[in-house]
Amino acid sequence: MADRGRVRETYHAAIQHDLVDLDGDEHLVGVVRRPTGWFRSVVDENHPDLGPPDALLDETKAAQEDLAMQGFCTEEAHNAAWPQVNFEERYREYVAGSEAVDALLEALADRVRAGEDVVLVCYEGDDKRCHRRILQDLLRDRLDGATS
Repeated sequence: MADRGRVRETYHAAIQHDLVDLDGDEHLVGVVRRPTGWFRSVVDENHPDLGPPDALLDETKAAQEDLAMQGFCTEEAHNAAWPQVNFEERYREYVAGSEAVDALLEALADRVRAGEDVVLVCYEGDDKRCHRRILQDLLRDRLDGATS
């Protein structure tokens, strides 16, 4: 049996500007609901269902814009919008209630169990809260549950 692979996360610009150490063997998995063409050119695959639902994205963006109008910088506004819209809890509820997301996470877990290194990729830089870190935790929990 192959050694278990790794689950990592990063953001598009880090890959684009060579700010993240990738060895070339990792599989770059986009987790973006609304990918752009340039995003698709960087990842090996993208799974929009792993992105936050449109309504949550829109509500978070509106809260972020309101906070920016109050003088928050971009990162502060983004991070402060999360608790305002209860982002993490709502995203976790979305993930828990979606058969499509469950199937995608299980397929990714199977690939990692088989030895593949997976890097979850989206847009938000390291200084911003991001759903890919929640997905990374959920995927690691799933893997740890399978091996204990």
